[in-house]
Amino acid sequence: MTRDFKLDDETGRLSALRRYDALDTAPEAPFDMLTDLVRSVLGVPIAAVSLIDADRQWFRSIAGLNASETPRGVSFCAQTITQRRPMIIPDATLDPRFFTNPLVTGDPWIRSYLGIPLETPNGYNLGALCVIDMKPRVFSDNEVGILTTFAKLVMNELDLRQIATSDALTGAMTRRAWVQAAQSEVARSRRHGTDASLIVFDIDHFKQVNDTHGHPGGDTVLRELAHRAFGTLRQGDILGRIGGEEFAILLPATNAEGASQVAERLRNKFTEAPVDLPSGGLRVTASFGISTLNPAITVVSDWLAAADKCLYQAKADGRNRWRSHPDPVALPAAR
Repeated sequence: MTRDFKLDDETGRLSALRRYDALDTAPEAPFDMLTDLVRSVLGVPIAAVSLIDADRQWFRSIAGLNASETPRGVSFCAQTITQRRPMIIPDATLDPRFFTNPLVTGDPWIRSYLGIPLETPNGYNLGALCVIDMKPRVFSDNEVGILTTFAKLVMNELDLRQIATSDALTGAMTRRAWVQAAQSEVARSRRHGTDASLIVFDIDHFKQVNDTHGHPGGDTVLRELAHRAFGTLRQGDILGRIGGEEFAILLPATNAEGASQVAERLRNKFTEAPVDLPSGGLRVTASFGISTLNPAITVVSDWLAAADKCLYQAKADGRNRWRSHPDPVALPAAR
């Protein structure tokens, strides 16, 4: 099977975009230097690193235009991500896809466009590196090749940032990266009025695990439970390691009842089989706290605090269970 089937996998593409945690972030010099250099080398008034979200085009960097995002429906780059090859438009007023586009018939009066898909190693197009001119223009093969090389540099920067945001032991996001992703979700939820929940969990009696089996044994437990969590979660869910044995899971588009179902699946997954250690199998449990986003929560620290309060209650009630606020259904008993 070719990778082209992923061009139609919008759910997988958006999940890949979320994993890069590149939306709604502060400007960074490497990307701004690239767009400035592209504009200079190709002699165009506008160059941009464009990421295509569910309903918008967000500019990771843009040179020559004062904008941070546009609706996805008017985005040229949203068309670019539907293909593997560069998208070349010599004159947008003659292209049936764009001649009525408000960005063509009005400011900034786009006439010509060249966009290169920003393709991940596993075949998802996150967006495009593009250049725009306000006059008709035929881009040469050499210019297409130059922009393609720059697009690879953009993806290298994004990949390096993704590597830097991963916890080396478990593969989960680092605390800092996870908090940034969660803050972006808070902003997205407030903007669109969508549900979002988070789960925090911590391994029960973990100090005893380290004391009995040593830190290598503790590391094995952490790796195994993270592995089980990854196998249970959806592609769009984001697992982060936010403390020694404490993890957090961001659940976009998930209400309180859905989050409680995820927590119960994880609880069962963690207890269904012992963790293999050199000394033998070790039964490990975890306790979970759940918080669903509400209008009173505007920062991630408050969201985490609400979930932590539920986690502490789960510990106090006997561990190996979850507690949630609000409580959507009857709480499960420990097994």
